[in-house]
Amino acid sequence: MDQPQARRLNRQDYKTLSLAALGGALEFYDFIIFVFFAAVIGELFFPPDIPDWLRQLQTFAIFAAGYLARPLGGIVMAHFGDRVGRKKMFSLSILLMALPTLAMGALPDYHAIGLTAPLLLLLLRILQGAAIGGEVPGAWVFVAEHVPEKRTGFACGTLTAGLTAGILLGSLVATLINSLLSPETIAAGGWRIPFLLGGLFGLLAMYLRRWLHETPVFQQMQARKTLSDGLPLRTVLQHHKRAIIVSMLLTWLLSACIVVVILMAPTLLQKQYALSAALTLQANSVATIMLLAGCIIAGLLADRLGAAKVLTFGCLLLALCSWIFFTQAASSVMALFITYALAGLSVGVVGVVPFVMVRAFPAAIRFTGISFSYNLAYAIFGGLTPVCVTLLMRFSPLASAWYVLALALIGLLTGLWLAWAGRRGAILQQVNA
Repeated sequence: MDQPQARRLNRQDYKTLSLAALGGALEFYDFIIFVFFAAVIGELFFPPDIPDWLRQLQTFAIFAAGYLARPLGGIVMAHFGDRVGRKKMFSLSILLMALPTLAMGALPDYHAIGLTAPLLLLLLRILQGAAIGGEVPGAWVFVAEHVPEKRTGFACGTLTAGLTAGILLGSLVATLINSLLSPETIAAGGWRIPFLLGGLFGLLAMYLRRWLHETPVFQQMQARKTLSDGLPLRTVLQHHKRAIIVSMLLTWLLSACIVVVILMAPTLLQKQYALSAALTLQANSVATIMLLAGCIIAGLLADRLGAAKVLTFGCLLLALCSWIFFTQAASSVMALFITYALAGLSVGVVGVVPFVMVRAFPAAIRFTGISFSYNLAYAIFGGLTPVCVTLLMRFSPLASAWYVLALALIGLLTGLWLAWAGRRGAILQQVNA
């Protein structure tokens, strides 16, 4: 059901990619901004007389609830995306993210409404998780089914870069707020600004998505009456087990590499080597920008060389660059920036992950297949990775480096399997086309 034409990207394709990437970046910003203000939120939304460790635990538990809500929200939205249309769910997901984010910015704290405050915060966080669970798979499917088949890698890589840009935007906004406002001003209401901005930007992105069209692939399925009958999830579970396994392994690679190298590394460098927070965050911004470039490069190469080769050699590069970063970054300021930039670029191999997934599942159940595999794996590995790395640090100061090496090995073996599957005509042969 994919489009067979080998045409170049036209103006409408670039418009679709731009609006999808912009919306994805803003939605990821809405989802991640919570963690940058977790400390002040914990102080304001929980009783002041509880131990500090318990307050922190409860705050991050609410943050984690967003990850746990992803599978259910993603599967429900994907079901209707496969049955009634990609565009409708694509627009709904950003609305479901924007409204809770706005509500968080206006939510009364514990001193105003007591225990109702953290309960409402938890509810809003769950809604955010459900929304992001539908947004990411839906966005990948939407752009992949719009562009020519030979440009799928570029489209998926560009969109993944856009999603990652939301993390960078959240970091920059948090840095700006903390630079311009005093801690007292932030606690008095300054923390609400990034949430209110995120909600308003989300509503703007939803408005702009009005100009997008339903995907040609879905329109063809409607015209030919080949839409999925019954429950798409049942079809996925019964007939596409290998595609699920491969997609979940690659999601582990994607989620854990970003968590360890981009989100956790600055804190690890500060604690292990006593580097300043300002210095590590500056280097982190450079690494994130390089990650954006890496995602796009990986997508372009996937179009030319196939996913198997890009994944295989990309994971070898990831292993090399990440090991150099974790072992040499603290030797000098220049080494920190150079090695972190190279590590960020190598993590860009994850840009090939959606390319594999959109081609692993038939169009009729594509949204559901990707959403189930991606969100379930992200809920498991995205949540457990920080815990695993922290526990392993007790045995080795290079635990984070060993963890990324293990992921690179998983990605390498998956790439080799994809190459073998392509030669043997197995289920995933088309990812190497």
